[in-house]
Amino acid sequence: MNKQIAIIGGGNLGQAIASGLISENFKASNLTITRHKTDLLSAFKAQGVHITSNNIDAIKASQIIIIAVKPYKIEAVLKEVSPHISNEHLVISVVSDYTIDSINTILQTSPVVFRAMPNTASSVNESMTCIASLNAKEEDTKTVTSIFNALGETIRIEEQLMDAATVLGACGIAYVLRFIRGMIQGGIEIGFDAKTATLIATQTVKGASELLLQKGNHPEAEIDKVTTPKGCTIAGLNEMEHQGFSSALIKGIKTSYNNISD
Repeated sequence: MNKQIAIIGGGNLGQAIASGLISENFKASNLTITRHKTDLLSAFKAQGVHITSNNIDAIKASQIIIIAVKPYKIEAVLKEVSPHISNEHLVISVVSDYTIDSINTILQTSPVVFRAMPNTASSVNESMTCIASLNAKEEDTKTVTSIFNALGETIRIEEQLMDAATVLGACGIAYVLRFIRGMIQGGIEIGFDAKTATLIATQTVKGASELLLQKGNHPEAEIDKVTTPKGCTIAGLNEMEHQGFSSALIKGIKTSYNNISD
């Protein structure tokens, strides 16, 4: 892709997107990142990325605009840049809980607008990104998909599912990491040092994910291959369920969803 991309908001997610693009050979010189405290983006500047605190300048120099600010800032940012966004721009918002209709209401023109929800694994090209649009042509969808495919996997969904995608895919990173932390702590309790426990736990989680991704099986089908009658695996699983393991996870996901939807 030989288009200029502006990332408006160089926070954690904005930086993760930039890192992922650069690692997939997107030209750093075709990328602009904005942030009030530009010194926090010095590592990107050293790679040739354009760094500025001026959102308007960034938009004027770009064809694709990725809005990656905090939810409470998006309305003010859109009002600031709206006079400088044309119908030819492609606008992608990665801001949670802010609809395409809300964006279009503020914009003075009618560019193609996408919502996208990647996660912070973008920085290592392992994101799960959901995208949605109301008026996109196939060419626009291919462009947006190519951007986020550089960061991992991309699927298109209906916009009404974007809040759910935020919880399962973006918040989900934190849920999985907390599970891994629990595995590490358990590993330390049974005798491993922290470094070894971390390696075993993280590789085990990676392996479990690959079993499902590559084989397409239901998790229980793979669990059945590990559990034996009167074995230690089923004993541990049953104790976890007695303590509310699956229920706690489901309730946590639903609580996050209710919070984002309020």
